[in-house]
Amino acid sequence: MPTRPNRVWLPNPPKGTQITAGFDGSETDDWTALRCQTRAGRQFTPRYGPDRRPTIWRPEEWGGEIPRDQVAVAVSEVFERWQVARMYCDPFGWRTEIGEWAAEHGAEKVVEWATNRQKPMYEAIKTFETDLRTGAITHDGCPLTEQAMGNARKVPLPGQRYGLGKPHGEYHRKIDPAIASILAREAAGDVTSTNGWDEKPRKKISDRMYGFN
Repeated sequence: MPTRPNRVWLPNPPKGTQITAGFDGSETDDWTALRCQTRAGRQFTPRYGPDRRPTIWRPEEWGGEIPRDQVAVAVSEVFERWQVARMYCDPFGWRTEIGEWAAEHGAEKVVEWATNRQKPMYEAIKTFETDLRTGAITHDGCPLTEQAMGNARKVPLPGQRYGLGKPHGEYHRKIDPAIASILAREAAGDVTSTNGWDEKPRKKISDRMYGFN
């Protein structure tokens, strides 16, 4: 789905909101993205630092490499600002940092979740699609995430499954915020199934939705 310039990018939820997070990292080629989901089901891109940068890093904006120090600052701010019940992280290329985050914030909260496992990832994508279709999850209108969602294509896999990939021959069209969004939703589902949320009222915040092509 193409981005729409007139779409409103909603502010981040209030401090203390219960959330989960999803992290998909890269080093030089792809984007790195940190996305979150509230207990009420709203997905959002945190903004961090004094200039409120979004937690989606594009290497071309940072001298060709993802600024790992900035990612660390953003993760710290997310844990300081909100009640993070769980954070699922794709470990490829970021195991050291993920280990440091787990040591700081708790290994029960910061968890490696490898996206190259075909069956679990397929099931996570299917659940994400269902939640979008039914309105169980909504979003903040982040244009970078909308762009990534529009770029994502279903890639056939054995066993009548599929994964997500870039459009054929268009490597420059990044999908990392979409992957991070799926991880945030998967973390939220697992927290719910294990009664891991604090008992607080749930509120529906937005009815904006997006989907895959």
